[in-house]
Amino acid sequence: MKILITGYKGFVGRNFVKALQGHDLTLIDIKDGNDARDFFRTDDSHFDLLIHLAAVVGGRQMIEGNPLALAVDLSIDAEMASWAMRTLPGHILYFSSSAAYPVELQSGDIKRRLSENDIDLKDIRLPDMTYGWAKLTGEMLCEHLRLEGLTVTVLRPFSGYGSDQDLSYPFTSFIDRAARLEDPFTIWGSALTVRDWIHISDIVEISLAMALDRLSITCNLATGRATAFAELATLVIKARGAGYKPRIEVDQLAPKGVNFRVGNPSFLKILGFEPKVPLEVGVAQALSVWTQA
Repeated sequence: MKILITGYKGFVGRNFVKALQGHDLTLIDIKDGNDARDFFRTDDSHFDLLIHLAAVVGGRQMIEGNPLALAVDLSIDAEMASWAMRTLPGHILYFSSSAAYPVELQSGDIKRRLSENDIDLKDIRLPDMTYGWAKLTGEMLCEHLRLEGLTVTVLRPFSGYGSDQDLSYPFTSFIDRAARLEDPFTIWGSALTVRDWIHISDIVEISLAMALDRLSITCNLATGRATAFAELATLVIKARGAGYKPRIEVDQLAPKGVNFRVGNPSFLKILGFEPKVPLEVGVAQALSVWTQA
């Protein structure tokens, strides 16, 4: 297949590149000095598949601390949509985010597993900061591309993780602290913050299967398992072993995010897909990599 991957040097992009060796890959990333917007403005090539990952993300600190930096995502997706209308790719994988879901459904004491229909593009409710707005806009552009006859899989990954993720994300930060036997072991924001962790190998495998089937749908990438940061920290500390029993502290001044962000994987299962990597296995794999580094 002739495949275009934007943002290929990011965490998700790197793993797609590994999985797609042997295909005809065109790889675009700002880290190479190649802005995806410039590519979309000037390229007229036809691709069998676009995997669109180019975006400014940067973790919770970036989302809360520098929201205007994430506004560029609106420009990137607008150029992508114009390019797609011009070149008519065979299929598009568009990576949205669980940040697109309404924050009112993830706040206070609400413990709701978010379903795809909790977002109504005709009745938008407040998403999570600028990043959530950008992804909602991207989803709306994808819906218009569908109306023009293109097939687009819109994916809403929850807390993707893996051993080669950037340290600005909580999972890898926890792994790094345990690998270095850090004591005290620090949790940002709140020990009770809950997330839904899905391994990068599951994200890539499921996404590519959907692309091969040309599923023109919007779907969560989630496990449905609710894991508080305190529970994740306990799993990581236990997996580290070697008598490691640090005191757990909470930095309440650090960025926190919404209280409860967990996906409902029902639609994913109806489609015949289910994440395979349990969190405990993902933790052990990551610690093995980090302690050998």
